[in-house]
Amino acid sequence: MIRALVVPLVSGTIFGAGLTIGGMTDPARVRGFLDLFGDWDPTLAFVMGGAVAVMAIAWAIQRRMQRPALAEAFSLPDRSDITVPLIAGSALFGVGWAIAGLCPGPAFAALAIDPLAAAIFLAAMLAGMAIARPFEARG
Repeated sequence: MIRALVVPLVSGTIFGAGLTIGGMTDPARVRGFLDLFGDWDPTLAFVMGGAVAVMAIAWAIQRRMQRPALAEAFSLPDRSDITVPLIAGSALFGVGWAIAGLCPGPAFAALAIDPLAAAIFLAAMLAGMAIARPFEARG
């Protein structure tokens, strides 16, 4: 029981700290990174490159494991198709990320740094999710 609570708490704390240290919770830095044709700030490329490297190692380790260390079975995606709703949602996510300078993970971490701005973003994000919910059933 304790392990079921401690592992996600520690993982989330490390994730949030990494986002904060890496600058992902600073909307100005994110917008600078996304401004390819203006005053481009390449520093977040190193954060993303580090994340890709860590995941590449994690996937290599996972392939050799019979089962996860803290669960009965792996819960891996079983679909790889690319659909119109996936492309549209990805584009909408990217536009929102560029405008706000935040995406969901960093927004939660930003609650500790700039609570008002992060709370406004999170409220808008949750409202958007609620509005989109009825359309998901149709897709």
